[in-house]
Amino acid sequence: MAEENNAPVFQIQRMYLKDLSLEQPNSPQILLDQTQPQVDINLALAAEPIAEGLFEVSVTATVTTKLAEKTLFLIEAKQAGIFEIRNLSQDQVEGILGIVCPQMIYPYLRAVVSDVCTRAGFPPVLLTEVNFQAMFEARQQAQLAQQNGQAAATVN
Repeated sequence: MAEENNAPVFQIQRMYLKDLSLEQPNSPQILLDQTQPQVDINLALAAEPIAEGLFEVSVTATVTTKLAEKTLFLIEAKQAGIFEIRNLSQDQVEGILGIVCPQMIYPYLRAVVSDVCTRAGFPPVLLTEVNFQAMFEARQQAQLAQQNGQAAATVN
């Protein structure tokens, strides 16, 4: 029975839309322009412990669409989930929080952004697939390089 209490646990507790914002600062005049807009998409990830063994992981997409220098629309959407993670090593937990959880959340975020665009009267913006493992590894390498740089600076 004691072995069962130490078994690794990974479960989704809840998925939810945490924040959503749509701005159309230059409407309705800009809607008459038929020029092809420039679309800029930025993603951000966050993971926070909220209780023993429980973590909130969120993926935020900021979509800015401009015609020349005027903003056509700006969407910021944050999709989040609460995950239970227990009895795993710190490295395993970091990998799950940085790769697995965002992969589970991202399809919901993609649907929200597309839906908001359509409801706002624009063609849907389809967020491309994201390689969260590559993002996680790049972030780890950057942190390691920064730590090595700081260590070298302290030695000199």
